[in-house]
Amino acid sequence: MIGNQRITDYIRSLEPDESPLIYQIGKKARQEGVPVIREETAAFLKTMTAAMNPDAILEVGTAVGYSTLLMAQVMPSDCHITTIEKYEKRIPVARANFEKAGETNRITLLEGDAKEALEGLCGPFDLVFMDAAKGQYLTWLPAVLKLMRSGAMLISDNVLQDGDIVESRFAVERRNRTIHSRMREYLYELKHSPLLITTIIPIGDGITVSIKK
Repeated sequence: MIGNQRITDYIRSLEPDESPLIYQIGKKARQEGVPVIREETAAFLKTMTAAMNPDAILEVGTAVGYSTLLMAQVMPSDCHITTIEKYEKRIPVARANFEKAGETNRITLLEGDAKEALEGLCGPFDLVFMDAAKGQYLTWLPAVLKLMRSGAMLISDNVLQDGDIVESRFAVERRNRTIHSRMREYLYELKHSPLLITTIIPIGDGITVSIKK
């Protein structure tokens, strides 16, 4: 957890109840260890989605559709979400959740490798939410940028790795060192790319918000 736990708990306590379906999807996912966004990150994502008033949203990393439905809840009625998921066991769960929510007409779920899926899309997208394999963010970034219109927003989740991002790579568990290095490269690219204006926000497990110039 990034930041003061008491402050985080207080922020969470202020959140109004989600719809029963979305609440149950999030609760079940967390109980089963499915990597869905944290409650305070969910509130931020919904706020940014509402602020962007998008026509088209791209999500890289569907999992069980929790964050997808959070965005669908606040996006304009004529907005469409394209979401990408590779993990086969989660795809039917996500599809079932979209059907239960009555959102199948506004959500397109693409199955398979994100890099291949991104290369097959046309765009443009107004909002992109990146929440999949952290070690691949930098690999996907060029394709994502091509799909974003000028003024579009890119939100990337899990960028601070429970605080490990500030540690030396040798202080990080060996199995996490490659992801640690790649995330540092990704953050550097976001902050130094001539195409982007980026801020890093220490809520949840850390998120970035980038605007394409």
